[in-house]
Amino acid sequence: MYVPPLSSQPPQGRTFGLRMQLPPHLPLHYTPLNPVQFLLRAALIRPDHTAVVHPEQHYSFTYAQWAARVLSLACALRSVPGWQEGDRVAVVSPNVPLIADAHYGVLAAGGIVTPLNYRNTASEIEYILVHCGARVVLVDHTVQHLIPSLPNLFVVCSLDSGGQDRQDAYEAFLMQGYHAWANAPPRNGLRDYGLLDEIVDENATSSLCYTSGTTGNPKGVETTFRGSYLAALSNALQSQLNGDTVYLWVLPMFHCCGWTFPWAVTAALGTHHMLRSVQYPEIWRAFLHGGVTHYCGAPTVQNGIVQASEAQRLDRPVYVLVAASAPSAHLLGKMESLHLLPIHVYGLTETYGPSNGRFQEPAWYRLDLEQRSRLQARQGHAYVSGDETRVVKLDTDELVDVKQDASETGEIVMRGNLVMKRYYKNPEATAEATRGNWFHTGDLAVRHPGGEIQIVDRGKDIIISGGENISSVMVEQELASHPWVRESAVVAKSHPKWGEAGHAVVVLSDAAKHALAAADDANQMLHDTLSDHCRKYMSGFAIPKWFSTIDELPKSSTGSTYPAPSRQKF
Repeated sequence: MYVPPLSSQPPQGRTFGLRMQLPPHLPLHYTPLNPVQFLLRAALIRPDHTAVVHPEQHYSFTYAQWAARVLSLACALRSVPGWQEGDRVAVVSPNVPLIADAHYGVLAAGGIVTPLNYRNTASEIEYILVHCGARVVLVDHTVQHLIPSLPNLFVVCSLDSGGQDRQDAYEAFLMQGYHAWANAPPRNGLRDYGLLDEIVDENATSSLCYTSGTTGNPKGVETTFRGSYLAALSNALQSQLNGDTVYLWVLPMFHCCGWTFPWAVTAALGTHHMLRSVQYPEIWRAFLHGGVTHYCGAPTVQNGIVQASEAQRLDRPVYVLVAASAPSAHLLGKMESLHLLPIHVYGLTETYGPSNGRFQEPAWYRLDLEQRSRLQARQGHAYVSGDETRVVKLDTDELVDVKQDASETGEIVMRGNLVMKRYYKNPEATAEATRGNWFHTGDLAVRHPGGEIQIVDRGKDIIISGGENISSVMVEQELASHPWVRESAVVAKSHPKWGEAGHAVVVLSDAAKHALAAADDANQMLHDTLSDHCRKYMSGFAIPKWFSTIDELPKSSTGSTYPAPSRQKF
């Protein structure tokens, strides 16, 4: 039976001190918002409830144990030679407790958590480490080879043992932190977390997440304690998290700080179920035997889940936050038949991940799947803690709203609590993205009479054919409604008469493969069938002139299909 190491156990024989030192002379009506408080509250309210479960490595922590472990990490970081408040701590890790620990321990230590995409190349990792000036790197042993040898970089490698391996350097590091707090004398009458200072400025940078760099070097997105706290609460509300939640980590936790779900699940007093990699048999094992109630992922991930040989209808609903694009009618029907209920959200790295959502209406379930999927495809409204999301005209320097009748295309702009502070060390990019004191997403959209927004294209992916603008996103969405199409990507291709026209690259469904196998001319049948389908929903100039098939669309590290948008989305 697993027994956590001392570094991950609350003090014995006395009350665990779960209150940090508040700034002196703080007004009684105000406490700075800090996501670390979610963990301290959970450890106070549900100390024996399972906080983290890691079936692959056969260990888990209760909330009291996890709070002790995080405190050990915070104190260990503070003991690193030369440590200063605001130091960047890079984390290079799959979805294991190490990266979840860091989302609390780094903040508690006064540092800035900087999760890196472990699927990047070594040179990309090195660029980011140098650019952000990382002081410490916490790295999983499977990706240690990505970490360069840089001066003054303190590297701690985890074997993901939970203390079961004496050679685990991360566990030894935690033990150093444990000895720093376990026997320390009280400070102003407080022990344990009372050895640490609560933040003074909730608008200080807490996280530094790097964009994918599809249009140049990656940009570091600075987000704040306040924004992280409010985004986490908004996501908990949007996805209906509660104390019975078991959240499966399918979404990479390095991506936008896991869309703030490391904090959201804890705020709801739920359980984090770890999963090292997206393996569909393991996902279904977690659904069937792990009590999973929630997870997040792009439609490409959902396709793999519903098509897995292990797929079967669950005896309870599992709520699924879906972004990058809304599920098609075909995918929506398959998910619902398995009791996987999608919640469509939208956002960017610069907006803490999801910051807008499509709010479901009960009346939708009286509609057929295709009608319902068209309504769910809209990106919706801003989260409760954000400002109203606007769509502004493209042909003026002034920020003028488009008509609210879905007739005018404009750019999505945002501001408020759920928008980044700035790009790290990049004032030029910051100024360009925040013209008029609004964040410009680069996404083109319309606004419907109900006020909800709907993306019609990514700013750089408009196809101009014979002077007509074609929305590649719109064409992809209409193709997705055909039962032959599992996924598609529409790109521009040179055309001798029109300059350019749409070329649809399609991943076929099993039904399509079966039908085409019996055809005399499969290519012509595919072209005619999909062209006829498109003709029902779009102008003739928008119908792709070419159709080709592919076994799988290329994916970015976060599950989005290429060509990638102008900024990293999910």
